[in-house]
Amino acid sequence: MKSAIDRIVQTYGLLTNREAAAAAQARVENYIRTLVAGGETDVDRLTVCGLVYLREQDGSNVSVKAGYTGM
Repeated sequence: MKSAIDRIVQTYGLLTNREAAAAAQARVENYIRTLVAGGETDVDRLTVCGLVYLREQDGSNVSVKAGYTGM
């Protein structure tokens, strides 16, 4: 679990900035704990889920905001 959280924070820092990644660490730790308690053990899957969670939280995965118009 620790390695997944480290990877998430490091990658999220590359996508945003280090300050935002550090601020998001507590949120993502709680989320990853929930996934692990639910039975997920794959580190790669936990990492992807954590990144998706953070992107949903900050609104950066909204397709229109990202420039996708569907055409």
